[in-house]
Parts: sequence; C-alpha cells; structure tokens
Amino acid sequence: MSIADNLLKYKSELDKEEVELIAVSKYQDTDAILEAYNAGQRVFGENIVQELADKQQQLPADIEWHLIGHLQTNKVKYIAPFIKLIQSVDSLKLLIEINKQAAKHKRVIDCLLQIYIADEDTKFGLGFDEAIELLRSDEFTELKNIRIVGLMGIASNNATEKQTTDEFTELKVLFDGIKLSFFRKEASFKEVSMGMSGDYRLAIEAGSTMVRIGSSIFGKRKIKHYKAE
Repeated sequence: MSIADNLLKYKSELDKEEVELIAVSKYQDTDAILEAYNAGQRVFGENIVQELADKQQQLPADIEWHLIGHLQTNKVKYIAPFIKLIQSVDSLKLLIEINKQAAKHKRVIDCLLQIYIADEDTKFGLGFDEAIELLRSDEFTELKNIRIVGLMGIASNNATEKQTTDEFTELKVLFDGIKLSFFRKEASFKEVSMGMSGDYRLAIEAGSTMVRIGSSIFGKRKIKHYKAE
C-alpha cells in the first residue's frame, strides 16, 4: 500500500474515535511527507531539532509541526519561531527556556508535560510527583509565553497488553487529577498523547486524544543518518 493509502486507513479509524493522528516523519524525506500532505495530513511529528528545522523550511507553511523527541535547552531557539506543539517537556528548566524563546518571537508555545510511565531507564519524562511539583512552583506561574495543554507518555517496549494498558491508564488518571487541580477552568488542557503503531488501540481505550504513528504509514525510514547541529 502507498503512504496515502496507509494514512487514509488510519485517519478513517481515528476520526471515528475523535483522536488526532500525528504522522511521525523522523528520517523520512520531504517527498514522503508531501505524499502524506497531499493525502490530507497536516500534523507531523519529528524527533530531531535540526532535521525538523530543515524540513520546515522546505515544506508547506500550513503544516503543524510537533516536536516529540527529547529536547535540549540549547536547541529550543531553532524551533521557537514555528513549532505548533512541544510534546516532550521533561523539566522546569526546559520550560523556562521555551518561554524565553517564545517571548522573543512574541508567541505562546503550546506544550505537553512528558510523564515517565515506562518500566525502563532509557526513557525521559517527569515522575508524577515531579510534574505536580513543577505546576505548583512559583517559577511556573511566572511563565506567560507557554501554555500547558496536556500530558504525553511512552509505554514500555515489549510489554504485555496488561502492562501497557496499566501504564496508559495511570497517565490518564494523572491527567484527570491535574486537570481538576490546576486547569479546571482551562478548556485548552485537554490532550493525552499516548500510543504508537503497536499499541495505539490500547491507548485509545485508555483515553488517548493523540496517537503518534510513523513506520506503519511511511514504511522503512529513508534517511539512514542525520547529523544534528
């Protein structure tokens, strides 16, 4: 099946669930992204800042770019002018830098707090207590050029369905608690980004509002190496 066929299959399924599809285009060339774009996709997720910045300059201006990979503070400036959503905020330090760079461009940048839900040491994210501590901090209340619109999490690799479901459910429970405690009156706090190609159905059942799907749409990655700046 073509990229367009794969994409439309997912969009048809996800539209019925009112779940947003993030097409993960990491290591895909611009022709592949354009094929998905021409099939109607407008939201794409990238992991590497320099690759994202390069593609943004080459592709249509109405694409909504999401940064879904680990973000270093010294790289924020490269995406601050255009990024739609940073899904991978894992520290107050990073949030402060995003706020600083957003202010330079007179923007408010939407962000998700990445929560550590996996039973693995290799993944990034805030612990549940750390996320609540961040939201309670005086430093956070002073940030006027960022907007927290939800949470993101990545389940453990090669886990059982039960473990994956448990991890997703824990994230949704945390989201509900944070919504009530900190964002009760803010309709913008509504996103739970969880689920990828292998587990997105479990994520949707647990309450996901965004799923991140890449290889099942695009096939094998085409750019073997990408040297970041």
